[in-house]
Amino acid sequence: MKILGIDPGLRNMGWGMVVWKNNSFSYINDGFFFQNDELELGQKLLRIFDSLSLLIKETKPDLIGLEQTFVGSGNVSSLKLGMARGICILTAAKLGVKILEIQPKLVKKSITGSGVASKDQVKLMVKNILNIVPKSEDSSDALAVAMSIQSKTIGKLDNGEYSSKLDQAIANALEKEKVNMQK
Repeated sequence: MKILGIDPGLRNMGWGMVVWKNNSFSYINDGFFFQNDELELGQKLLRIFDSLSLLIKETKPDLIGLEQTFVGSGNVSSLKLGMARGICILTAAKLGVKILEIQPKLVKKSITGSGVASKDQVKLMVKNILNIVPKSEDSSDALAVAMSIQSKTIGKLDNGEYSSKLDQAIANALEKEKVNMQK
């Protein structure tokens, strides 16, 4: 399964692609889209759409993982980040690629074992797991998203059912952990 991970942002949007095969990850590529601060919001969103469309068409992922927004005290910045995420979701839908969202805490936990890991800890684990040096902090986060989102697809068949009771139990445990992290 070829997975594209996205760390959304208006200024820098990281992306990373991995393949999950035979119970291990292989690195394909990573990068980021950089935006000039002087561009108007509409132009930034259009550039995200155009850049992501081209990336998806060129790489043909089976699945896209998108990091959910952490809503902090900056309501305006959270709203703008939500717009960038919306463009990512729209682009995937328009091109017919399934997209799943994942919380930042769950990404950290699946990569490092701790939901409160630092960005440096995540980057180190990405480097060690894939045996590469990510091109940016944003693309490192996107690679972590790509690897983490795979856990949401464990054992699922095309009809959405699970291939075994063990796969169902794993999925239930992951969902329970997700609910606990939201508290």
